[in-house]
Amino acid sequence: MASSSFISNFIIPDHILVPGSLVGNKGHEPECPVLVFVNSKSGGQLGGDLLQTYRNLLNPKQVFDLGEQAPDEVLRTVYANLESLNRQGDQFAKTIMKKLKLIVAGGDGTAGWLLGVVCDLKLSHPPPIATVPLGTGNNLPFAFGWGKKNPTTDQGSVESFLNQVMKAKEIKIDNWHILMRMRAPKVGSCDPIPPLELPHSLHAFHRVSEADELNMEGCHTFRGGFWNYFSMGMDAQVSYAFHSERKKNPEKFKNQLVNQYFFDFLTLERKEEICTLVQKFLKTDILTTYAKLGCSQGWFLTPLLHRADSFSGGLNPWGTPNRRKQSDRDLTPPFVDDGLLEIVGFRNAWHGLVLYAPKGHGTRLAQAHRIRFEFRKGAADHTFMRIDGEPWKQPLPVDDDTVVVEISHLGQVSMLSTGDCKSKSMYDPLSPRQDVEEDDSDEDASPSEEFRKFGAADTFKIPYDIDPSRLS
Repeated sequence: MASSSFISNFIIPDHILVPGSLVGNKGHEPECPVLVFVNSKSGGQLGGDLLQTYRNLLNPKQVFDLGEQAPDEVLRTVYANLESLNRQGDQFAKTIMKKLKLIVAGGDGTAGWLLGVVCDLKLSHPPPIATVPLGTGNNLPFAFGWGKKNPTTDQGSVESFLNQVMKAKEIKIDNWHILMRMRAPKVGSCDPIPPLELPHSLHAFHRVSEADELNMEGCHTFRGGFWNYFSMGMDAQVSYAFHSERKKNPEKFKNQLVNQYFFDFLTLERKEEICTLVQKFLKTDILTTYAKLGCSQGWFLTPLLHRADSFSGGLNPWGTPNRRKQSDRDLTPPFVDDGLLEIVGFRNAWHGLVLYAPKGHGTRLAQAHRIRFEFRKGAADHTFMRIDGEPWKQPLPVDDDTVVVEISHLGQVSMLSTGDCKSKSMYDPLSPRQDVEEDDSDEDASPSEEFRKFGAADTFKIPYDIDPSRLS
């Protein structure tokens, strides 16, 4: 691969990137112009090294450190300049706008941050996005074929990734809006959730827009979005413990392989690899740290990250409904672009092991365009929630108030995918529509009863005065 001529396909000239520029010398017209966003703090030293490699290869002005510049500010500036040049008759700017692609290197939170910005900005020509795995889970990159392991940062590896970006196909992905509201306490802290503990994609309304009609007086209102999953309960609790421990002891969590194996610990697969890992770290307290987190949170070493489709970058808890399920309950396979949420329940941690059986899945509760949760006063004063790998500790009502969580379809953005893409599109004729061999024995006896008892605690049971069939 001839580096200089190849790299010229991606380079954007200064006059496109600098505000107020006049129509400049066109020069070589890039076939695949890119803007690169790197979280320099992700992946240990890898983030900084990757940032430097991209800046050495491309125009440094088209490579941004997310620790220094927010993506919304960057994209507003670049697109404002493109629009200005386009109005001046700059055909070069018009071509750049049409062909522009984004690359984001970071964890799932970083990737979701950029996806949310692109969706919120409502750009005239929204660019498709490629994700570089540079975190612990790397679920979004894995789902679209970009791999799960953190990349090497040398020039050859970056050129290879750019070559994949040039050849990648576009696939739409649904964006889900989450709205959470709780009554402001009469005494005590004004912030029920510390701002630093919030996911990138979840924001307090009063910090976003005081004029927003959904920012109710006397309430704390939060809004945000997610792309892969929203979960509550045991998996979010373990994830929160993991993230909290990593903040307190970052030196114990520098190895991506170990971080991932914490979630995969003692699965039916990878036994030889895990034995090797145990031997390697036997003389340290790293494994003790991970095992303690898993056991103490009640997850009984059940893995959270897997190796297949959508949930947490791994196994598909919805499965592929057979023909009878599609007919009787109007269920469909889990597509990333159908505007439907798959709502799945697990009775307890052991129930989660069903995912490792052939064609195993959780209890299918419903598919819906939107869903609303209401939490009332109970035995617990908090629960744990997680969106796209980012957990937080959610306070619950202590009196007669209600915590409300509403999830609804917001829109779509375009992702770039490789030939190894695991995500399925409803518009792809090769995507499976049914699985005739599926075993649904766990649901066949009495679906209504199964839906009502899926939660491990009384607070998660569906009241008997609610018809489960109307939940979708």
